[in-house]
Amino acid sequence: MSASNAPIVEAISQLLRDKSMDKDIFREIIEEVFLAMIKKKYGDAENFDVIFNLEKGDIEIFCEKTVVDDDDLADPVTEMPLSRAMKIDPDLEIGETYAELVNIEEFGRRLVMSARQNLTQKIREIEKENIYLEFSQRIGEVVTGEIHQINRREIRINLDRHEAILPKTEQVYNEKYMRGKTVRAIIKEVRRTTKDPEVIVSRADSQFVRRLFELEVPEIFDNIIEIVSVAREPGDRTKIAVRSHDKRIDPVGACVGMKGIRIQAVVRELNGEKIDIVHWSADPEIFIKRAMSPVTPLLVVAEDGSHRATVVVPDDQIQFAIGKRGQNVRLASEITGRQIDPIKESEYLAPEALSVDEIEELDEETRVQLKAAGFEQADDALDAGLEGLMRIEGMDEERAQKILDVLNTYFETIDTSSLTPEEEAPAEAESEESGPVADDDESNEVTAKS
Repeated sequence: MSASNAPIVEAISQLLRDKSMDKDIFREIIEEVFLAMIKKKYGDAENFDVIFNLEKGDIEIFCEKTVVDDDDLADPVTEMPLSRAMKIDPDLEIGETYAELVNIEEFGRRLVMSARQNLTQKIREIEKENIYLEFSQRIGEVVTGEIHQINRREIRINLDRHEAILPKTEQVYNEKYMRGKTVRAIIKEVRRTTKDPEVIVSRADSQFVRRLFELEVPEIFDNIIEIVSVAREPGDRTKIAVRSHDKRIDPVGACVGMKGIRIQAVVRELNGEKIDIVHWSADPEIFIKRAMSPVTPLLVVAEDGSHRATVVVPDDQIQFAIGKRGQNVRLASEITGRQIDPIKESEYLAPEALSVDEIEELDEETRVQLKAAGFEQADDALDAGLEGLMRIEGMDEERAQKILDVLNTYFETIDTSSLTPEEEAPAEAESEESGPVADDDESNEVTAKS
């Protein structure tokens, strides 16, 4: 290594030691930067070659020149006078070419410093791109890092020699984070910025729960058990629907593990967040019924061709069906893909409002007379009773009593005796994809608490 190019070679060697970069790529960058420097000085770099020897730690720039007669010299960059060529090699003749070694000092300190800055910039850009590509391929991976900075908007985490960001929106509201503590999260997104790429991680995303189960339950990792859907309200509750592709394996039991060891590991990582594991079913009514855990609906009515369903629950369980701030029904709707509307049993059994126009046993004159008096609904007339009907102009006691008899007889024909519980589909009638069905519904939902 010549003394003239020692400073820049030393700077390049330092970059090479500090950056874990492919040497061939590094060499290409150096050659590209120096060719740009040559072009800036001479306007063209067609007859120049830059050779960077990593083993020797040396840079050599060669300029290929054609030997010409001294009187014919027109371009000293591309041509060499014969008198000078003879001093270098007496055998050189006019018309031959000679690769002359160029002293880097000829470019001047300013160009050399500019080349060094360009080199650093290009290496930085490649580094940024490598970081972006690396973490883009790891989206969805659960990682562990150490918290080193906390502010109102975000938490910064040291992760694999790089920094990850846990934004406020991706944090769980009831978790406490401290500097120096390790934290697990899922890589959610990688953003390009003018500086380094931003690696965004999350603890609130529903995919975090999915990945935790994949880590704890080998059957999920091996695709024997499938997580069909996940609905989560971070810090409070998660519902997860699972099914088995092997009839011999119970998907709920596999996720819970022996003595609950598997699900407890997930719950501990989520700091006590409640988890309902629901056995998926191809039958929407059965699936919705299971998804409403901890409440067991008396009846589920899933409308064909619609994304809505009505669930009938005992009056004293309606608040549990809805859940705190509507949480239970909201999560059940999310994992089933239907808008679920819970209704009390008493409201479901109550007869619908009946217009007097719908009662054929009443003649037209009577219907007009009742509506004119404000009794458009049949139950309004019943509530008014004999005394109330007799206040209608032109109404006598005998006629009023006949109207009441017709209305009472009509309502008695409506069967409101009882509500038939949902008939659970037998195991053998279930779709093969849904896996085995237990004898009772309680085995199909598991609520894990810390």
